[in-house]
Amino acid sequence: MSLLARLAPHLPYVRRYARALTGDQSTGDHYVRVALEALAAGERTLADDMTPRVALYHVFHAIWCTSGAQLESPADDDYADDATRRLMRIAPRSRQAFLLTALEGFTPSEAAQILGSDFSEVDKLIAEAQSEIDAELATDVLIIEDEPVIAADIEALVTELGHSVVDIAATRTEAVDAVARRTPGLVLADIQLADGSSGIDAVKDILQRYDVPVIFITAFPERLLTGERPEPTFLITKPFQPETVKAAIGQALFFHPRKSAKQAA
Repeated sequence: MSLLARLAPHLPYVRRYARALTGDQSTGDHYVRVALEALAAGERTLADDMTPRVALYHVFHAIWCTSGAQLESPADDDYADDATRRLMRIAPRSRQAFLLTALEGFTPSEAAQILGSDFSEVDKLIAEAQSEIDAELATDVLIIEDEPVIAADIEALVTELGHSVVDIAATRTEAVDAVARRTPGLVLADIQLADGSSGIDAVKDILQRYDVPVIFITAFPERLLTGERPEPTFLITKPFQPETVKAAIGQALFFHPRKSAKQAA
């Protein structure tokens, strides 16, 4: 199989990563192109002990680091979106580890291979990035959960991250009423609620008027992963790990545009 055939499926993703890393698509594409030219010319090779995708990102990073590239880019540009501006404010090395795992879906071990680092350092870098994100994106949170103990656990996690819980709703009606009183910046929702109502329907009601990120935390993930409706970006299965919830909250807030009220129908 030719080099191009091996790498072609991964090119759209490395371009996405390069854009997020540099803050600009044309700048990112330049480094991707240089990396591919180096591979084609034999100046760089794909490591045999890595998968093709990991090896491609590894070569990209080697080119990027040795070229004297600066991560500081048009973070304050009027055309930069919220996520780009936030990314450019994260320390460079932490930014790389965060993007490789949160955006590109690599495991910390794979990210360590790409960065030429070790697992413990990457784990630390991700934690540092998460802390910066949490501090910047503190917001009001609505919890939709009918089990008091679970609701209390989630509230403690949310508060630990520096957010404020504006309400805990146990039913669809309570959730809609809570949002009417105060618009949250994030919704954490269960599916099966106290009176037999649905957290899915509650979220639909909320999203008809407000553009807010939603994380579903449920023991019934199969009710969401049906293909019959837009499937959620963030879905956590009960019983959950606290660190999983914390990471999802940071990612949901980080990559979601600033909330805005929608026009009422």
